[in-house]
Amino acid sequence: MLKIGLTGGIGSGKSTVASIFEVLGIPVYYADDAAKKLMNIDQNLQKQIIEHFGTESYIDGKLNRPFLSEAVFSDPVKTKLINSIIHPATIADAEKWFREQQGPYAVKEAALIFEANAEKNLDLIIGVSATYELRLQRVMLRDGINKEAVEKRMQNQMDEIKKMEGCDFVLNNNEKELLIPQVLALHKKILQNIERLHVK
Repeated sequence: MLKIGLTGGIGSGKSTVASIFEVLGIPVYYADDAAKKLMNIDQNLQKQIIEHFGTESYIDGKLNRPFLSEAVFSDPVKTKLINSIIHPATIADAEKWFREQQGPYAVKEAALIFEANAEKNLDLIIGVSATYELRLQRVMLRDGINKEAVEKRMQNQMDEIKKMEGCDFVLNNNEKELLIPQVLALHKKILQNIERLHVK
């Protein structure tokens, strides 16, 4: 089975693309959701987070997301630290998930594939690209936050151009080309070339 990564900057539309793959019957692992779950159930992760960010990180055994988000998003050093704690656990969880899947291929949706050095565990990477302005507008609307807050999050992510250059395929979500036909065409291409694409 082919292990495929799906990535893109915040507001690019990764989740939309992932949902299209799911409609096509392709299993999708959502790394962000998995990370949130792991931070609530993995005692080793909890211990490390409390050690580095304080006891306020958890309330009655549950992750205090507003507190941790505020601490992390405002400080690039702390962002790097929290990622160094969470990424290994999420990568291991994704690998276990891949082994349980059936079918020609499965998809791991994650914003930080390259940042987490997770590409080495994947056969192919699909990138979702959108202009800076569109991504900004989408996140402001989606999360109900201002421009400055979105830009702060964007600054903590890998440069969009470099990220797309590292991908094997790129889907354009700039609202100039229909997204569904692009995903359908890529799905067909993957199925037709499944053996040749399995390079790792």
